[in-house]
Amino acid sequence: MSKPLIKVMIIDDSAVVRQTLGQIVQSDTQLELVGAHSNPLFAMKALEQVWPDVIVLDVEMPGMDGITF
Repeated sequence: MSKPLIKVMIIDDSAVVRQTLGQIVQSDTQLELVGAHSNPLFAMKALEQVWPDVIVLDVEMPGMDGITF
């Protein structure tokens, strides 16, 4: 029996960071990338559709910082 996948969402304003972390997550068979967002406000909207087990979050972002999120 296989283990359930761990759902991961990435929120970072840097496209390079989102892409790199996304590739790392997707390379692990235990993880499922359920979203990668540049803005916490977009991520909040996405959370209405899917609830991740883990959120990888940048602390300093325009509009809303990671701590406030």
